[in-house]
Amino acid sequence: MGVSLEGQKVIMVPYMEAHVPKYHLWMQDPALLQATGSEPLSLQQEYDMQLSWNQDPLKKTFIVLDKEMVGEKFVHGNPHVEAMVGDVNIYMNDLDDPQLAEIEIMIAEPKSRGKGLGKESVLMMMAYAVQNFRIHVFRAKIGASNGSSLSLFQKLGFKETSYSEIFKEVTLELAVMEQKQEELLQLLGSVVTHA
Repeated sequence: MGVSLEGQKVIMVPYMEAHVPKYHLWMQDPALLQATGSEPLSLQQEYDMQLSWNQDPLKKTFIVLDKEMVGEKFVHGNPHVEAMVGDVNIYMNDLDDPQLAEIEIMIAEPKSRGKGLGKESVLMMMAYAVQNFRIHVFRAKIGASNGSSLSLFQKLGFKETSYSEIFKEVTLELAVMEQKQEELLQLLGSVVTHA
């Protein structure tokens, strides 16, 4: 099943089969496809992708739930599909540096944007990755037209390292120095983990 992480505003749960239909619906939106640099998939391809993500040791995906929509008590193992607002991922696919993780956030539900859910999700994912995978550098690749994502990562201390004219994509990085590591692990101390 995997671990769920409960913060102040969000609960991050493992990406389960029950989440796929709603996730697939989100990924029919051309604006979201462009913002995430994704290709449209069939529903079956989305189910296959969900399975492969869960089996890949170099990827970690959480579905982001809006805690206000979950209700009184969070029940681990319940997919809480009605409270799904997005996802957060890390990919550890840099062969030269296995402790570098690419991080992505998507808040797909328009009504849930601008409430700090993305920021909390990214910080919780970073804290989780530092603790569980000893990640020391985070990288984010963001479309140049995605101002809200660029702003979020810059506010979190990410610095631009390159720009791809071909993909119209900005690459930002954050090195996890000792102070940042302590901040993240301290944050994780206030996060409730459901095993």
